Amino acid sequence: MKCNLFRSLMFVPAHNERLLNSASRSRADVLLLDIEDSVQPVDNKQLGRDNIVKFVIDGKFNNHLVYPRINDRQSGELLKDVRQLTIEGVDGFMYPKAETGEDIYFFGKLLETIEYEKGLPIGTFKIIPLIETASAVMNIQSICNSCHRVVAVAFGCEDFVTDLHGLHDHDGQSIFTARSMIAMGARACNVIPVDTVHINVHDLEDLEKNLILAKNLGFEGMLVLNPKEIPLVHKYFSPARMEVEDAKEMVRLSDSFAKEGKGVAVFNNKFIGPPMKLAAEKLLKRQKLIEIKEKI
Repeated sequence: MKCNLFRSLMFVPAHNERLLNSASRSRADVLLLDIEDSVQPVDNKQLGRDNIVKFVIDGKFNNHLVYPRINDRQSGELLKDVRQLTIEGVDGFMYPKAETGEDIYFFGKLLETIEYEKGLPIGTFKIIPLIETASAVMNIQSICNSCHRVVAVAFGCEDFVTDLHGLHDHDGQSIFTARSMIAMGARACNVIPVDTVHINVHDLEDLEKNLILAKNLGFEGMLVLNPKEIPLVHKYFSPARMEVEDAKEMVRLSDSFAKEGKGVAVFNNKFIGPPMKLAAEKLLKRQKLIEIKEKI
């Protein structure tokens, strides 16, 4: 059973069977099976596609959401990617180097054509655009609104800093504005924002600092390079026990006061307005999905 959670999205080079087998046993919510940057030379891309099909058909990824990171429009590989990988068991695709909403609109139409040709329901495959350039950051809302298939957007900081002609400083000042814009733009469009990878995979203390910042900015998940990062990522992008209890009490009080016609309920000396109740309901829904995931 698959749960629609986007806390941890782990990159896995699709041409490497050993890493694919390891990923199948991981607790990552989403597997980003990579046939783009990490798969070189170009001949290995076909091996990656074949591996994905084999592992999906064998049911190795049944407990994960599966989003291959495909190649971009200029690569000459995009059509090969989507023709072979639009199969049952693949949930969608991470689209790299999205610059504008037109890129995602084009890709959505390509998926629609292939779904039609294969007799699949239109809209079967979802899209996660990867925001990797200054242009993409400036066009974040256009990208999010370009296609109904967009369920999340993810930040690719290293390519962004290169495009910016900047430096990825230790404190993350050079990417702070982009992070904020991506999170706000995505939330404005009811799309899930996913934070960038943490490059120093062995520095878990620094990872924790970045997770605190990401959660404060409104991100719902993080791109992951190593399974050892997943426990911390899940800790910060899962509701704490007290948050769950408070949310239950807010919903209970709000519903109780509404039934009795008493007006606005009060919790912890604060009025429970409609936004607070809605946030509490969303948190409880998310917690239910996490509980289901943990039982798998």
